Amino acid sequence: MSRIRLAVIGAGAIGRKHIDVINQVPQAELVAIADPSPQAEALARTLGVAWYAEVEAMLERAKPQGVINATPNTLHVPCAIACIERGIPVLVEKPVAESPERAQELVLAAQKHGVPVLVGHHRRHNALTAAAKALIDSGELGKIVAVSAHWILQKPDDYFDVAWRREPGAGPLLVNLVHDIDLLRYLLGEIEEVQAMTSSATRGFANEDSAVVNLRFACGALGSAVLSDCGVSPWSWEMNSAENVIYAHTPENCYLISGSKGALAIPQMRWWRYGEQSGWHAPLLQETLNVEPIDPFILQLRHFLQVIRGEAEPIIDAADALRSLDVIDLIRQVAPKAA
Repeated sequence: MSRIRLAVIGAGAIGRKHIDVINQVPQAELVAIADPSPQAEALARTLGVAWYAEVEAMLERAKPQGVINATPNTLHVPCAIACIERGIPVLVEKPVAESPERAQELVLAAQKHGVPVLVGHHRRHNALTAAAKALIDSGELGKIVAVSAHWILQKPDDYFDVAWRREPGAGPLLVNLVHDIDLLRYLLGEIEEVQAMTSSATRGFANEDSAVVNLRFACGALGSAVLSDCGVSPWSWEMNSAENVIYAHTPENCYLISGSKGALAIPQMRWWRYGEQSGWHAPLLQETLNVEPIDPFILQLRHFLQVIRGEAEPIIDAADALRSLDVIDLIRQVAPKAA
């Protein structure tokens, strides 16, 4: 089987991650990078692939069979639509857009042209996620009652040397919590109601640096999420799941899920339940689910190749990703102005 010709738009940190993954998957071939920066041009030269300053020129000349769109949030939709209008399947990094209105444009374009869009909520591809969903869907935890999620870590100061990361829409709600919201939706179902507070008191930027959110799921479960990119803690998916080596690994849990018959701590995958007797006087039994680790970006790319070949539907398309973005937008609406 011939390799699928792929191009990457945007050669920042996440774009470089995708490029590294493409080079690890034999069924894929990187043929072009589109990014106007001198650093991207130098990277393309090092990799021996074509470099383009303009997206349209790359699409017309390199003629990729699939494109990974790893641009800043505000460029997700125009770059993706440029691909769709040429009949090229595209993997759009999360969040799918900077606003629900913009995301809807992408949804309509994909429907109009009949071109598949995969959105890069890569945690859906993680083997830990698959194991957790299988356990929840099996009914072993009973009716889900409550969930708590933590995403607290301290981004380095030089992360904010890039100007757009200090502006509204680039705070941890849209950049980070959207991942957790999407994963909670995937595991537990749709979110119907939110309450929230945000703060920018620590960094003092135009966007928030911390937030607390309450959630009501359609299944009846209640949830909470605590979020900060300026606090010291061992509790975040990046640090707990060990899925990305650039983060120091801390063997803790960032999701705690409680049901009427059992509980699950993720990503350490500790499953708690009662034996013959239940209630607070009875001891809880504990089991750790065995999950073989594999880079979810590799699994995501393999899935994208299946989508390009017409062998699979996107595990999360633009319409599904829009529903996660809608929750984030609702949180931003109901939260008092960050202080």
